Amino acid sequence: MTGRNPVHEPVMVGEVLVGLNCRSGRLYVDGTVGGGGHAAAILDRIGPEGELWGLDRDPNALQAAATRLAHHTSNFQLFQSSYAQLGELLEAARLPGAAGILLDLGLSSLQLQESQRGFSFTGDEPLDMRFNPEEPGRTAATLLNRAQEAELERIFREYGEEHRARRIARLVVEERRRRPFQTTRQLVKLLEQAQGPGGRRGRLHPATRVFQALRIAVNQELEELTAFLAHAPVWLEPGGRLVVIAYHSLEDRLVKQSIAGWERAGVMVRLTRKPLTPTAAEVEANPRARSAKLRIAERRSD
Repeated sequence: MTGRNPVHEPVMVGEVLVGLNCRSGRLYVDGTVGGGGHAAAILDRIGPEGELWGLDRDPNALQAAATRLAHHTSNFQLFQSSYAQLGELLEAARLPGAAGILLDLGLSSLQLQESQRGFSFTGDEPLDMRFNPEEPGRTAATLLNRAQEAELERIFREYGEEHRARRIARLVVEERRRRPFQTTRQLVKLLEQAQGPGGRRGRLHPATRVFQALRIAVNQELEELTAFLAHAPVWLEPGGRLVVIAYHSLEDRLVKQSIAGWERAGVMVRLTRKPLTPTAAEVEANPRARSAKLRIAERRSD
């Protein structure tokens, strides 16, 4: 899908700015810079004396962010990197930590609309789903064509919360014997078949959960988040803030449990007893925000 240049609409941007406690003269890290929506808002808030680092595994996202942030002068840097590797970047720059770190997890609107990598089930694209197509590793097609039926069932059930996981896994194995999976349209047709008599029910497309599950598995998103959370407090300066927006229950649970553990250890202070959620007006204007849950924690200063 080309010819369009969608503007990345950042989710809960006001809550993010308050949560990060943005101040001039400090370093802030957007670990999932995407199209640069949150990054632009942070740069506007911290002014020319502050500094922003934007990280993303997706080279297309970095190009979009560079374009959006071009009017800012010299106070931002973009890195093609996983947020789980932030420690290496801080060490290379000889910096002790950041004043704030933001993660907006999941899929960006840019990836959904423009990637041509199979994130969307509305067209017909190669079943790739890698955030960084230059990275070695299995694609969604490889996973569908080679994984054992039990592994496919686990991925669909655990990462997609798909109640038809067993049936879908069986149909995938049957289909790939006839014709290996290559495109999104082929998979969507199978998932519509798996819907059974009566067709589509509810607001979710029958492909939504399986596409989510495949993307999480292909990019090892939960492993990446776990690796980040193992070190996040030491990547913050004393008084520094961590803000995480999650859209999936497994991601949110990992964040919630980590913050609780840090608080018990006396390392961080939890600033959101319950996650913040978007307003009804924001959800209406930006449906991507619908399932967002935002949590904030602060590194102790003493």
